[in-house]
Amino acid sequence: MKAIIGRKMGMTQVFAEDGTCYPVSVVEVLPNVVTEVKTAEKHGYVAVQVGYEDMKESRANKCEKGIAKKANTVPHQVSKELRGDEMANYNVGDVIKAGIFKAGDIVDVIGVSKGHGYTGTIKRWNMIIGPKGHGSGYHRGQGSFANNGRYNHGVMPGKHMSGHMGNESATILNCLVVDVNEEKGYILVKGGIPGARKSIVTIRSAVKVVKNAEKAKKLVVREAPAAVEAEAKAE
Repeated sequence: MKAIIGRKMGMTQVFAEDGTCYPVSVVEVLPNVVTEVKTAEKHGYVAVQVGYEDMKESRANKCEKGIAKKANTVPHQVSKELRGDEMANYNVGDVIKAGIFKAGDIVDVIGVSKGHGYTGTIKRWNMIIGPKGHGSGYHRGQGSFANNGRYNHGVMPGKHMSGHMGNESATILNCLVVDVNEEKGYILVKGGIPGARKSIVTIRSAVKVVKNAEKAKKLVVREAPAAVEAEAKAE
């Protein structure tokens, strides 16, 4: 298993040469610098700690400066552990780039879902709304708490109620990698992925076996006219 971290930038659509339209999430993948290596002998599991996005040294605390000094690099905005047997091949100071994956790979994407604050049962658990007539007296309530005498001294554990929704770890399984560009530093993943724009996500090899997995088709490459490129360079 291999993994890398990146930043969700939003969604767009791309087209294959046969006209197939792929709705994709764009993940910016800057170089992941290995700052620490965890081994089974010393730590009980195999993983690497990576840093993402450089940070000014003046804004780093002593811990962050110490980690960066050991890896002979600069402090980073994000520090995260990536587990997997294939990650044991990296050493401190090595750089992991987007090219670790290729178009057609099946991956899992892990992120922190959008927070919705304190929400009611209608939104949080998709319960059915009550009659909208003025005389009903019940519109968006939580419903009966009766438990047929099984738990009279309290509310049964697991009861769907109002509460905090979102802002928790979420994983989308078996996503198709549509395109990878190591030079420009991005990965296109088919469909939506967890999290708000600019949030950090982890892309890892799929943990479940997928039968008859979809294959990525070759995308149409559109190049900007020479006049447009010259104008962009002039600016």
